[in-house]
Amino acid sequence: MNQPPVIETHELSRSFGPLTAVDKLTIAVAPGEIVGLLGRNGAGKSTIIKMLTTLLRPTSGRATVGGFDIVREAASVRRCIGYVPQALSADGDLTGYENLLVFAKLYDIARHERDGRIREALAMMGLTDFGDKLVKTYSGGMIRRLEIAQSTLHRPRVLFLDEPTVGLDPVARLSVWEQVRRLQVQAGSAILLTTHYLEEAQALCRRVAILCRGRVAAIGTPDELKAAVGLDATFEDVFERFTSGEAVLPGAYDETSQTRRAAQRLG
Repeated sequence: MNQPPVIETHELSRSFGPLTAVDKLTIAVAPGEIVGLLGRNGAGKSTIIKMLTTLLRPTSGRATVGGFDIVREAASVRRCIGYVPQALSADGDLTGYENLLVFAKLYDIARHERDGRIREALAMMGLTDFGDKLVKTYSGGMIRRLEIAQSTLHRPRVLFLDEPTVGLDPVARLSVWEQVRRLQVQAGSAILLTTHYLEEAQALCRRVAILCRGRVAAIGTPDELKAAVGLDATFEDVFERFTSGEAVLPGAYDETSQTRRAAQRLG
């Protein structure tokens, strides 16, 4: 029997004054599935993540995460998700272990389980040998892997990654990809991620939703989307086809500014 979706939206919308940032989004994510959100700046990617993580109330429509309504049952949603934002969330003046201990307490993990969970998370992210080192000595890729470890200590059913490899060099990006794949296989978490990197979407995602002006312009596997565009189409062709005519929307400056701040901190 098929399991119900762990993320399900129905005509989910968010407006900021006259600007409609997300327009009647209807999408479903299955347990254990990795789905990517692609789009130009201002397409609504981060706004979707903020609504689904209960950080931003929708203007209209509805959505459930883990079976819980994002408005009426926001506290229950927060208990079953992990979230890695664009901005830096690790404390450089603490060790990797200490950062994870803070999150273990925030997630209300039982005292007798904390050390085991922390060491398990460090091992899963390839950070066992660096748990006692200050985070300010970590590379950008190591910091991102630590942040993913922080967000998964409580074994969430759903993990949200907002630009998980922003500002990282190609080697560090590949390392994060490897750990995301391992997390999906070992923990079975469904993952919804936003990215500007087309190769990242193809490498990690079972399905990709391409956004244009706050709407889903196309959704499917990378191969299905390429086939829809035409013979011998590349994924770059797919992106250009479904986002063509995308104007620079109000709010794109803020999104770009936030991305660059995060990249500078991680770099």
